[in-house]
Amino acid sequence: MNKRIPAAALALCLLTGCGARAPLELPEAEADSTAVAYVPLDDRPDNVGRVVYLAESLGYTLNMPEEWTYKTLLDGQSEDYCAENGLEPMPQSFPHGSPSALYDWVLEQEAAGCDRYILSMDQMLYGGLVASRVAGTTAERNGMDWPLTELIDGLLDALAADPGNEVWLLDSVMRLAPTVGYAGGTLEYYNAMRTMGAAPRKTLTGDELTLENIRHTYNTDADGDNLLHFEGENADALYDGALRYMEHRLDKLALSAALLEKVQSLGSGQFHVLIGIDDSSSEDCIQKNEIAYLQTRLQDGDVILSGVDDLAFKAVTKLYLSETEDTRVYPHVFVSYFGGTENQPACEYDYKPLTEIVDEHIDYFGMKRVPSAEQAEVQILVLTQPADEGKKQTYYDELIRTLNVCEKKGQLVILIDAGNGRYGTAFHDALVKKAALGGFLSYAGFLDMAIVTGTALSHGAARYAHLVLGQTSQSEEAAFQKTLADSIIKDFCYKNVVREDILSYVRNELGGDPNNFCNPELDRSAITARLEAGMEQAAAPVLKNLERSRMCIRLTDGAAETARWGTVSLSSYRFPWYRAFEIDMDITLGPLSQ
Repeated sequence: MNKRIPAAALALCLLTGCGARAPLELPEAEADSTAVAYVPLDDRPDNVGRVVYLAESLGYTLNMPEEWTYKTLLDGQSEDYCAENGLEPMPQSFPHGSPSALYDWVLEQEAAGCDRYILSMDQMLYGGLVASRVAGTTAERNGMDWPLTELIDGLLDALAADPGNEVWLLDSVMRLAPTVGYAGGTLEYYNAMRTMGAAPRKTLTGDELTLENIRHTYNTDADGDNLLHFEGENADALYDGALRYMEHRLDKLALSAALLEKVQSLGSGQFHVLIGIDDSSSEDCIQKNEIAYLQTRLQDGDVILSGVDDLAFKAVTKLYLSETEDTRVYPHVFVSYFGGTENQPACEYDYKPLTEIVDEHIDYFGMKRVPSAEQAEVQILVLTQPADEGKKQTYYDELIRTLNVCEKKGQLVILIDAGNGRYGTAFHDALVKKAALGGFLSYAGFLDMAIVTGTALSHGAARYAHLVLGQTSQSEEAAFQKTLADSIIKDFCYKNVVREDILSYVRNELGGDPNNFCNPELDRSAITARLEAGMEQAAAPVLKNLERSRMCIRLTDGAAETARWGTVSLSSYRFPWYRAFEIDMDITLGPLSQ
């Protein structure tokens, strides 16, 4: 039998435990009745593997199309990928997914009886997030141009025909600059367009918010001065590129508006739109009027939030919450900040103060704020960038003391590292020594700061609801463990330790580009071997910490039932886009124990 541990005693078991322990008896998952048709933003881990983990931890099964239909390939990668997967070579100028194939796949899911959908419209319309930054107005179908407005109409009409469907549509506000190393994009072009995009614009309101007026703000700043002036030997090319950049922005904005207007016209309540703001700026940048234009077209319940690579996490969580009427799934939360810079954006790519971003996500997931930590069921602990460089240790020591108090009281914790790398490895090292990493409700700190809030709070909200509802199985618990372990290991071990070594190795020893191992072609097997060796050493103490942690597996009337982690091992390290920015890996778990 499972042993129920009172909340006040929960932390006494978190870092202790020795000797052999009997495997925890949990039921197997029930037969699949919870399929979700999912078209990801692209093939990166945050949009595929980690979404699968989160969905499976809630009892869902994600049905996804074949990888080639949503794959993004950077310059020089198309030939190898197509050869390895038996595909016809893709045009080098457009190495992205296939809107036509995805459209047909979604209709096949509908014909097969699926009634839950999470669809990235950047993928459905353009072939992925990177491709959306060079957005056009047509796709190819049967060798002919296919207007994307027709794709939207056909897709949504087909899904609206079944009143039992619930459809989540994910979209984005284009970031300030296109992607380096995609379709010939250079760093010089990126920097020029980002500088142009970040310049403050005139604020449009009311009837002024038209596509024509927004287009006029693209190439002039808030004072009406021309932004299309470039210097140097590539000035003419940059000017031509800026014209294309503005055209792509307007095309994407118009298609996003058309999507929202189509949803409004259907008026069925089946469609839920979630729009993410891609890399931005704290200035009143080129996105400002675009965001306002789209906000006027949102239905009740639809939102525009910071972050794009966390959109699917948010959609999975909202889907899960929408399918229960149990109000207990919305926890009372208290937020504490450490570091002193919470009233400013977490990084230069976010557009609002961190406190506002956190509050917007708390509201979106229906969490209820309480005025004191003592009243909270969940504490949200956020490490910000340090206001005083000389007090870094003071900031994270205070956070860890608060974390330990939470553990002793049996309060669940969502931990957000929004320090943007400013603490190096010190904060992570201290957590490994002084905290039970496997006891967190959720954690985020890896990748861009714009997505850490949405990642941590979506995972935390989903896990809390699942614990309260008491619905758990062996496979669901394992999926949750992978969700948490993946986030911690990539942040603690790769981001600030192994990645630095890989960057140096690629640049200095191989003479290549760490942002693309295929252009020029590098010895990828040597890079992967370097990764494996580095991760074996860096991950060892983190894995030991996880293995001695206890995790909550059920909440009932204020009591927490816990189990101890089993073994955790890592294998099959890989670079998803053949670049050093991020990695993926397989996680193998031993059974939970009493």
